[in-house]
Amino acid sequence: MKLSSKIKPLSYLKVHASEIIRNINKEKEPLIITQNGEAKVVLQDIDSYEQTQETLNLLKILALGNKQIEEDKIKPSSDVFDKIYKSNENA
Repeated sequence: MKLSSKIKPLSYLKVHASEIIRNINKEKEPLIITQNGEAKVVLQDIDSYEQTQETLNLLKILALGNKQIEEDKIKPSSDVFDKIYKSNENA
């Protein structure tokens, strides 16, 4: 995707909003909107946005797991399962 072809000024958005939304949903590519020559916002279809959010959440989980490994805050799975089995036996 060439971002340079996906940059439009705010005035273009105001005049062509329906067309822009239709194209974004069809092409599944974001559009950068500028104001006074500076990039200000990114318009993106909802499916791509949701996918991006899911990906970010998974990356956060991975980062947390890596941090816990580095801080030696992990336990062998056998210990965890033994604790679960014992708590179920006592219930």
